[in-house]
Amino acid sequence: MLSRFADALMPALGRLGVTADDGARFAPGSVIAANHTSLADPVVVLAALHRLGVEPVVMATAGLWRIPVLGRLLGREGHIPVHRGDRRAADSLDGAAAALAGGRLVLIYGEGGLPRRRCPGEAPPEAFRSGLARLVERTGAPVVPLGQAGARRISSGNGAKQLAGAASAPLRRPGLHVHVGAPVALTGPAADRTAQAREAVTAAWRHAAARLGEPAAFAA
Repeated sequence: MLSRFADALMPALGRLGVTADDGARFAPGSVIAANHTSLADPVVVLAALHRLGVEPVVMATAGLWRIPVLGRLLGREGHIPVHRGDRRAADSLDGAAAALAGGRLVLIYGEGGLPRRRCPGEAPPEAFRSGLARLVERTGAPVVPLGQAGARRISSGNGAKQLAGAASAPLRRPGLHVHVGAPVALTGPAADRTAQAREAVTAAWRHAAARLGEPAAFAA
């Protein structure tokens, strides 16, 4: 339901394009790793995945489960709350591992949070946290890198600017793009696996940003 709702909402927020590498595929039990830039990008990512026939389990901040209706919907659909800085933090990896073992696809944001930048422009993914690497080490799951660009055109900046951007998006209908890369197998020590995941997601993001003509996509 969440993915279908995102796809239905997408035309009102912007013009979404979706591309994929020739070798891109979503094998059962895969981790989908995406870059996180804006409060709006979960809608962008879920809408794109829905169009590709993919309905993932999402790892998301536990605060969303406190929102009436949304929290019940997230729980009912099996999405996974992430309790950062809490003794329950390990529970999220347990839940993700169980979902992967059951053949589900799990969507995780490697950065673990939003950037502090306030400008609407694009920038490469920030440093990844260790959770993605630990999950892959535990399960052996392949990682499907996903790069999204344009969500900051919907919502970025301080609170007032985010609200204004979301409210004006139906009139502006900014360009948005999601690119899916071929699966990668992470190897080596945890730090190496984390770096490999970030590199793959960054490459996918560059494809997406280039489709929008974003100068940052061409930076070194």
